[in-house]
Amino acid sequence: QVQLVESGGGSVQAGGSLSLSCAASGYTFRNRVMGWFRQAPGKEREGVAVIYTGGSWTYYADSVKGRFTISQDNAKNTVILQMNSLKPEDTAMYYCAARAAAGSMDWDTFSGFGYWGQGTQVTVSL
Repeated sequence: QVQLVESGGGSVQAGGSLSLSCAASGYTFRNRVMGWFRQAPGKEREGVAVIYTGGSWTYYADSVKGRFTISQDNAKNTVILQMNSLKPEDTAMYYCAARAAAGSMDWDTFSGFGYWGQGTQVTVSL
């Protein structure tokens, strides 16, 4: 059974930083596409960042490019989202996601994710 467990959310002032972690279990971590998504109240879920674990290739939404960094820790089957220079508009529930299929096909898109975590709240205040 695949489980994705997020941690690291919280409240921070604008300009601050947070680091989110996603620990995967029951899932072959190697050569997979994993990502972070977010959903703010009243808004649709949107993709934030994607990583292909086979080569640490990364892809970001324009809204977070240059501020967020996605990375992987192979020893811990964990994907990390480092968020710097946070803005109030980054406030949302953040979800970790993973694709069921192995491989890098269409790796740099926010589609095709079949496994989801429960989410962790990030709140950025002025």
